[in-house]
Amino acid sequence: MKTLVLDVPGWPGHAAGQHVDVRLTAEDGYQAQRSYSIASAPRSPDLELTVETIEDGEVSPYLTQDAQPGDGFELRGPIGGYFVWDPARDEPLLLVGGGAGLVPLMAMLRHRRATGSTVDARLLLSARTLEDVLYRDELDELAGDSVEVRITLTRGEAPQGWEGFTRRIDRDMLAEVGPPAAERPSVYVCGPTPFVEEAARLLVQLGHEPARVHTERFGPTGG
Repeated sequence: MKTLVLDVPGWPGHAAGQHVDVRLTAEDGYQAQRSYSIASAPRSPDLELTVETIEDGEVSPYLTQDAQPGDGFELRGPIGGYFVWDPARDEPLLLVGGGAGLVPLMAMLRHRRATGSTVDARLLLSARTLEDVLYRDELDELAGDSVEVRITLTRGEAPQGWEGFTRRIDRDMLAEVGPPAAERPSVYVCGPTPFVEEAARLLVQLGHEPARVHTERFGPTGG
């Protein structure tokens, strides 16, 4: 994973949760395009994309391994109006992320902090190992700044002294992290397609209104 900081002339600004399309053009004219969530908060002076290298990908290896300061490429956006969070909303906020699905959720948490929002915010993140957790230091800071951060590790042995979960996300885990459906929280779920579909199904089982469960998913290919 690598975070790229972009200088985009005429950037109109974005909402927390939106994404952009990045298009690369080879010397022979061949083009490849992929979508990437925006990691930075809307009020940040920089536009940040956190990109995971996809093996045999056409775009991500260039962005994470070859791109150098001053390089240019085409970018279209911001895109998306459904999977966005506005700090003016006062209902509780529940974020559920799988792996790199944390990126747009991080933009929401950064926006919450930047705007001084005090809404009840909780994050449940699923990662293979602790080393796979993105933004670990910043998550620790957020956990000390009125955000409840819970992490579950799904592969290998947990580190000594680990106090988080050690299994795939399930109904009991979602119920424990809360907030309860009766409080009508805004819920945002992002990650690989199977992860998102299962988490959304379990949330609805727990009584969350389907219209309040916003989902964003990505497949194993692309990049």
